Amino acid sequence: MSKAVRNLKPNALWGYFADLNSHPRPSKKEAKAAAFLVKFGKDLGYETFQDTVGNVIIKRPGSKGSKKKPIILQGHIDMVAQKNSDTKFDFNTMGINMYVDKGWVKAKGTTLGADNGIGVAAIMAVLADKKKKYPPLEAVFTIDEETGMTGAEMLEGGLFKGKVMLNLDSEDDTEITIGCAGGVDVTIQNEYKEEKLPKKLKTASFEIAIKGLKGGHSGMDIHKGRGNANKLMARVLLELEKEVALKLNALEGGSLRNAIPREAFATIIIAVSKVERFQKSFERISKTIEAEYQVTDPTIKITFEKKRRPAKFMKPATKTVLLNALNACLSGIYRMSPDIEGLVQTSNNLSKIVAKGGKIKIDCLTRSSVESEKMACAEMIKSSFSSLEGAVTFSGDYPGWAPEPNAKIIKTVSKVYKKHYKRMPHITACHAGLECGILKKQYPDVEMISFGPNIRGAHSPDERVEVASVAQFYKLLQDVLLN
Repeated sequence: MSKAVRNLKPNALWGYFADLNSHPRPSKKEAKAAAFLVKFGKDLGYETFQDTVGNVIIKRPGSKGSKKKPIILQGHIDMVAQKNSDTKFDFNTMGINMYVDKGWVKAKGTTLGADNGIGVAAIMAVLADKKKKYPPLEAVFTIDEETGMTGAEMLEGGLFKGKVMLNLDSEDDTEITIGCAGGVDVTIQNEYKEEKLPKKLKTASFEIAIKGLKGGHSGMDIHKGRGNANKLMARVLLELEKEVALKLNALEGGSLRNAIPREAFATIIIAVSKVERFQKSFERISKTIEAEYQVTDPTIKITFEKKRRPAKFMKPATKTVLLNALNACLSGIYRMSPDIEGLVQTSNNLSKIVAKGGKIKIDCLTRSSVESEKMACAEMIKSSFSSLEGAVTFSGDYPGWAPEPNAKIIKTVSKVYKKHYKRMPHITACHAGLECGILKKQYPDVEMISFGPNIRGAHSPDERVEVASVAQFYKLLQDVLLN
């Protein structure tokens, strides 16, 4: 499969991307990929090292005769580990199974890792190209961007001489990004008592499944109106309760904070005498919701199947409070930017829930480009779960990246972009979290800018990257470095 990818142009970039994707690199477990990058840098004879947390730094001297100042190139090693439930794949041990389809590179049933593997591969290709007369290059490959940005957070100051940083972690080749949202993790935890299911009680057990949602990046795709499996499951169960009394044994959905949940599952128990009513109600409810999402999530499927009789169930009062809290919790846009048309300013993603065996854990990710509004939204999420009487904690708080529209690098890149694309780029900020905001704390005097190729469906198994766009992106990077 990787042979077809390696044959794409530019060969060097795609070859390094294939090499990178042959190494497991889920967030917090990217050690093998980092070791691969260290070997790459040392084999080229460049100064190469890892810092105390595992970030990889490679420094290439300027080409002979170059009198330009160093330029910092930055990307992150890790990738989001998402797969379809019917795909057998271990992100901790296996390389990505890639293929080329109608001008796009995709992965079979998993995330592709183009976010940010294409950026990393582009930096590698530039570092290895000794024919081009580049200025001194200081490359930094950070770890754990997707689940905490700890690599950027713990990167030491004073490591680089460059005063310009090119972050290669954007996903639209029409845009030059100069700002981004910050974020904070909201975690809700609680314990509850279970009741034993009486053996003499005649019951039927079912697993309800919501599958086929598109999901996607909880920042870049949050405005697209796609279904959130956790929200929809709460709705399904609450609607069913209007017709049939049900007991809840388990509820699980989503996986990562920065991915819109695509799947959710609930195990319920009902009286045998109510099975026919349950089936009729379920058919009506599922058809209604599936019809609502035919434009944004055309492959959505809400189904049920018989399940082995559980021994216990959640107390009715806890079940009611939990479902109502999930139903009340915001998941989507909180506020659009009043300054930049079409930009989401603040949002929340109800990303993951696990409620079974006497324990409840719910994960959310609140994003905003306005610090005060970010925390106000997080407090609102906290209030949504106040009736659950569990512990609500805020963690992983990271700052947004404030735009500097007059920075010289913006004018430089825009000039090269216009020459290359025959049009001006769209200068914008994004609702995703980029490491630039954190890196600005250690390197406040460094001008930063972000750009990249067309990547679609990031943070989901639909992730894909456009081949033609990668070639254009790489040429733009080369021209900016040579300008």
